[in-house]
Amino acid sequence: MSTHTLSVLVENKPGVLTHVAGLFARRAFNIRSLAVGPTQDDRVSRMTIVVDGASTPVEQVEAQLEKLIRVLKVVQLDGESAVQRELALIKVRTDPATRGELLGIAAVFGAGVVDMGPDALVLESVSSPAKLDSLLAVLADYGVCELVRTGQVALARGSAAITDGPLGLVTIAAEHEHITTAAAAAQQEAAEPVATEPAA
Repeated sequence: MSTHTLSVLVENKPGVLTHVAGLFARRAFNIRSLAVGPTQDDRVSRMTIVVDGASTPVEQVEAQLEKLIRVLKVVQLDGESAVQRELALIKVRTDPATRGELLGIAAVFGAGVVDMGPDALVLESVSSPAKLDSLLAVLADYGVCELVRTGQVALARGSAAITDGPLGLVTIAAEHEHITTAAAAAQQEAAEPVATEPAA
């Protein structure tokens, strides 16, 4: 499946995730994974959104996201230009005959064992989404009981940062807060009823 990864800086305020999810729902855009977390500035959060490129026009997604009032910046991170990772916890059925095989598979894929019982073990894997998919394909024959994946996160390689340019992260947040506050005030003023003279 062809996918595209969008890194989105947003204001760290209630309701932002709802606005972004609502945009995808209204436009019938397909989200493959969505991860949200803080940045080095408490006022700003970072969303990593993976979309299905086959059914979702990524350029249109970017354009629509940039129109949202709480979105600060949108950057596409794909291919060899970005480091992409995902965390998964995988519970696999096991018995004395297969436990050694599963431990060998975990070692090959760099997965750790975080829990082990007589009939199941839990593996922890932090890797690229493609490598994680390969691990799950191998484990399928042993019987995966439960699986949880965090969703993909990504950063551009090298010294380049999403906040590069004349404005740093703090300035972006401050400038955007001023703009959105002014826009909200203007919207409230426009919604207020206009006083009229009583009829004679």
